[in-house]
Parts: sequence; C-alpha cells; structure tokens
Amino acid sequence: MMEPLTISILAGGIFAGLSAASVAALKGWQGWLELRRFELTHAAGDRMLPPAGNRIEVADLRERVRKLEAIAAGIDL
Repeated sequence: MMEPLTISILAGGIFAGLSAASVAALKGWQGWLELRRFELTHAAGDRMLPPAGNRIEVADLRERVRKLEAIAAGIDL
C-alpha cells in the first residue's frame, strides 16, 4: 500500500502537469483567435478598396455597356 505522502506528491505532480498543459492550450487558443481576427480585419480592408486593375476593368466594362446601349437605341457616338 502507498504512503499518504507519496500519494500527495503524485497527485500534486499530476495537478501541476495538467495546469501547465491547460495554460499552454489556452495561450494557443488565444493566439489562434487573434490570428483569425487579423485575417478577418485584413480581408475586410481589401474589400473596401478593390485593386486598381479591377477598377480599370470595371470602368472598361461600363464603357462597353454604354456603347452597346447607344447602339441598341440607334444613337451614333
């Protein structure tokens, strides 16, 4: 049979190990959440202002639509 002191020391070691693992897991979880927040805010910033190439393409498409509408209406440009 084990002595009470040995059981206490063993239980304390197990408790300390579980505590350390819990703290490490919590820090990792908080780091992952911070990474996700950064990705979401960074992606939202990209959605606010499209790249210049996309804006030029959209302007070109609008011009083509305007010309096609003029042709359909029978107006010479």
